[in-house]
Amino acid sequence: MINIELKNRHYEILEIVKTQGPITSEHIASLLNVTRSAIRADLNLLTMSGMLEAKPKVGYMYIGSVERQKIADYLNAVRVGDLKSRPVAITDTTSVYDAVVTMFLEDVGSIFITNEAKYLSGVISRKDLLKAAIGGSDIHQIPVGIIMTRMPNVVTVAPADPVVEAARKIMEHEIDALPVVEEIFKDGQILYRIVGRFSKTNITKLFVDIGNKLGGGLD
Repeated sequence: MINIELKNRHYEILEIVKTQGPITSEHIASLLNVTRSAIRADLNLLTMSGMLEAKPKVGYMYIGSVERQKIADYLNAVRVGDLKSRPVAITDTTSVYDAVVTMFLEDVGSIFITNEAKYLSGVISRKDLLKAAIGGSDIHQIPVGIIMTRMPNVVTVAPADPVVEAARKIMEHEIDALPVVEEIFKDGQILYRIVGRFSKTNITKLFVDIGNKLGGGLD
């Protein structure tokens, strides 16, 4: 199927063919109150995309691919900033013990770490904290800055990034969540200010939303 961006008229044509097909182009044009030539390109596009089938002396018939196209259109329109959650962050001088308490209270799988200037400096996961806890060291004295994954090895996303790209990063890097950041240019370097959190939970909520919208026609 060819991936196309559907317009309002495309959806109108698809709905007509779905409910009244098989139907001729002349009949479709009359229902839309336009000429046959005005919708010729639209019909060709919908036929080439696999959403409609044209049979000589019969007319156009609905194939049933429009729902998939609607989902694609919807996903392409949603951005990370539309779904991001509140970030959970601590400073790099916070003890491992306090990080464990924060992770438990906030019920998250990873915590973002900031430096004294409040810019992103790293991330710490459940696995990192578990290693420190069973390593025999005094977790009340060890700062998270020692065991965290440091920048620039932290995978990030921006509010304007597509959610599909963010989901791909989570899968590719096998991580719990991504810090949503805004780039700040200061003193000749790029710094990152944390503005949100994008996690597997956000992806789950998105699919629930898609299910609800499909029930209502994704309108």
